[in-house]
Amino acid sequence: MIERLLLEVLHVGGPLDVLGQLVTIAAVLLGAITTHVTNHLMERQRKRDALLTRWDEKKLDAYAEYIDRVRTCIYSAVLLYEVHNDMRAIERGEHELTLELAEAEGSRARSFERVMLLAEDGVIAAAHELNAASLAIDWRARGATQGTLEEWRELHKTAFAAINGFHEAARDDLGVNGRFHGDQHSSKELILPRPLQDEEA
Repeated sequence: MIERLLLEVLHVGGPLDVLGQLVTIAAVLLGAITTHVTNHLMERQRKRDALLTRWDEKKLDAYAEYIDRVRTCIYSAVLLYEVHNDMRAIERGEHELTLELAEAEGSRARSFERVMLLAEDGVIAAAHELNAASLAIDWRARGATQGTLEEWRELHKTAFAAINGFHEAARDDLGVNGRFHGDQHSSKELILPRPLQDEEA
């Protein structure tokens, strides 16, 4: 089309006709360039959106897996603690429960590394806080640290508050709509063993 317009310009007589043809050619060129640039920008944005969606899916999987591993560690630690303190009788002994906790800790550590690779700063900070709270429970269950049953309960409250903090940071990172009030969830009554003196009474 542009070639045809150029040929027509060469065969016209008056300067006004030439000017009109040049304006037409310029308009055609501008339209073609604009279309090309627009298509290029739209394709680049489409690829960027697809890449972000793919990374968001990987982040969601990593965050959910990490929380699952943390909860598995806490559950394993609770079993070990209760058996060690004669609060629960099960077929497995302390040695077996200690090995189970060690295995759960290894899985948690590996999932924590995935979070470190994918997360933004806020999620990473929340994961470090949750890791510290979860480790405190592990150490108490193993007997590496000592404390009362009430202090054991406080370790769990701290861990669950850290889980809520991680949830909130992960939701922000993933752009989840709505607000998550972790402090309200942390204040809910936790299912934890009653102090021994309550049971004796």
